[in-house]
Amino acid sequence: MARTLGELERKLRQLESTLSAIGRGEEPGEATRTVTATPTPTPTGRSATEPSAPLDRGSRLVDEAIERGGSGDSRRSPAGAQHRSIPSSPTPPAAPRLTQPPSAAELLGFRDRLERTARELTHDYDELLGRLSYPAVPTPTGPTISFARGAPSLDIVDVEGLRDAAARAFESDPGGATAYGTSVGYPRLRSWIANRHGVEPERVLVTNGSMQADAFLFEHLVEPEDVVIVERPSYDRTLLSLRQRGAHLHAVELQPDGIDTEALASLLGGWPRARPKLAHIIPNFQNPAGYTLSLAKRRALLTLAEEHGFIVFEDDPYVALRFTGEPLPSMLSMDPERVVYASSFSKTVCPGIRVGYLVGPPDLIAGIAQLATNTYISPNMVAQAIVYEFCASGAIDRSIETVRKALSERAATLVDALHRELPDAEFVAPQGGYFLWVTLPPGTDVSALFTAAAERGVSFVKGTDFMLEGGENTLRLAYSGVTPAQIDEGVARLADAYRSLPRA
Repeated sequence: MARTLGELERKLRQLESTLSAIGRGEEPGEATRTVTATPTPTPTGRSATEPSAPLDRGSRLVDEAIERGGSGDSRRSPAGAQHRSIPSSPTPPAAPRLTQPPSAAELLGFRDRLERTARELTHDYDELLGRLSYPAVPTPTGPTISFARGAPSLDIVDVEGLRDAAARAFESDPGGATAYGTSVGYPRLRSWIANRHGVEPERVLVTNGSMQADAFLFEHLVEPEDVVIVERPSYDRTLLSLRQRGAHLHAVELQPDGIDTEALASLLGGWPRARPKLAHIIPNFQNPAGYTLSLAKRRALLTLAEEHGFIVFEDDPYVALRFTGEPLPSMLSMDPERVVYASSFSKTVCPGIRVGYLVGPPDLIAGIAQLATNTYISPNMVAQAIVYEFCASGAIDRSIETVRKALSERAATLVDALHRELPDAEFVAPQGGYFLWVTLPPGTDVSALFTAAAERGVSFVKGTDFMLEGGENTLRLAYSGVTPAQIDEGVARLADAYRSLPRA
């Protein structure tokens, strides 16, 4: 496939060169009249000829002379067919001899056919890939059960509600949905988010997913050598993004009720000059640990931020997914001038929608908006218009309830399965969100467990991926994308893999 498409690209480049020469009034050259060539397969199943010595315009004219004998288009399957045959490479016919060069019109027509063939082959290839289902790798114990990815399974995504929201978006505001828009996002959704958080729209910027919101904030605030506080463990993509910007990361231990604020106070007290620029905190059902920052620690963290002059970045995509306990106030609501808040619709609507947002002081949001303008002019207006209609109709609340109910059942199943199958595992039952953090006895090699589990058709994420150092005996289990039956089977396989490890 790659070679066929590459050959088409080569021919298109040569054709452009020939057309340019004709446009300048130049002769195609002696090579267009008599050429000794060697055959090479074409995607239509016929043979083109390729010169044994390097040629530019001439080889394209030879190809065109061959194409004049017939077109491969007649061999195409009907549009929309589910199964298309892969082009074969029959024994090529002898290369013909040119009698006269083709006209510019003929060359243009041939170029159009080549471009169409390349597009159709690419479409066919993508269609074949799209018919694959994941997990696609069989194992001795059956299909892989994945605890690795923090995403909802399709059965808890409101596909019908999204379809209806998309129709309303194009009916109610086709101009706004299809235009470039502005860098701050789709105005209606921006206002809806502002109302949800009780702030002015000028404090909101809507982005292509919350990771882009994070990236914009870091790009705007964090300079090389700046000190940034992170939780230990913390989201691996955040650690990567900050490291790429040259920040000095200081990881503070995460406890079941959130970051150790006493340890953070001691750390800050030892820095007479190098004050942190930012503290990145995932307060609710933290990724990867699943822990929630207590109200007392939220207050303590804001006090430390005021005393030491740093910004609290409240990264909060899971806040709506609480299934036990009482909701806690956001740090944004407690100190809107010192907190920058980020969230996402990936966990409550669907991951593919790719809509996130930032809330912060107006001057900071204005600065990031300028960065966004210079980056992409505006985010995805179609996606944001759909999310707005989904939210404004009340479908968001029904979707959250569906997801919460499913997550509650799945988390309870996972907790019970771990107690039953893997009693050596230490963990805290989550109150919401997607994740559960497991600590195995000291000396356990989770890298070896990862391999043994994969052999049994189970995947997870190693704890070391979420830490700057250490964590060799830890792992993260995501329960959002697996059914209760898969959880029971997956934990049984994981326990079998654990028992297979050599003991010290």
